[in-house]
Amino acid sequence: MTNWLLKLVLIMMPCILFANNIQQEAVQAYEKGEYQKAADLYESLTKDGYNSADLYYNLGNAYYKAGENAQAILNYERALLYAPNDADLKTNLEIAKLKTVDKIDPVEKIFIYNWIDSVRNMNTSNQWAAIAVGAFILFLGCFALYFIGGKVWMKKIAFFSAILLFILILFANSAASAQKERLVNRDYAIVFAKSITAKSTPADSGTDLFVLHDGTKVKVKSKVGEWYEVELADGNIGWIPSSKLEII
Repeated sequence: MTNWLLKLVLIMMPCILFANNIQQEAVQAYEKGEYQKAADLYESLTKDGYNSADLYYNLGNAYYKAGENAQAILNYERALLYAPNDADLKTNLEIAKLKTVDKIDPVEKIFIYNWIDSVRNMNTSNQWAAIAVGAFILFLGCFALYFIGGKVWMKKIAFFSAILLFILILFANSAASAQKERLVNRDYAIVFAKSITAKSTPADSGTDLFVLHDGTKVKVKSKVGEWYEVELADGNIGWIPSSKLEII
């Protein structure tokens, strides 16, 4: 082991041990029914820069048990950014959403868009990137086989395989980019207010448009001063004070 690698391990080891100790304490608190304490311990890890699907999933569970439904939804949504195809996570999120006041019917999307979203959410950005690299290597192999293959059937297989792999490379790169975009540029938020009225303009004097409650998910379109312009799943748009929202 080189000197720099050894130094890096020695530097990181206390941090790893500290994080593991905190997680063990959180698990013990959760098992004892001390859900708020468990949530506080998991929160301390997120504030120290730790991020993972498991961490946010456990944090969401702790908040749900503690009766903090909006916090539970927020952290389940954050976990989905790291594990977009986790079945248990999706189930818990849907259960938490059942407790929200606002029941918003989303605008129907064209089937093909829903299908693309479902396929894209099968993997994380890193997984799609790995698939793209693997497909590119196979593409090069098929390309080489096309030129050195001695038989016609071999050339045909190599040719059509190369086409399919090229399509897969394009889709995997696109999916990886989209998943990375969701993770880096977060434009969705959760409402944290027992009741808040969306306005037609970014001011208290604006016309009342609709009322939102704890736990509702909105898309943030823009910001003016201390106000966010948000869009609901049904297409309605209004302005809400930024203090009443928490970015996912």
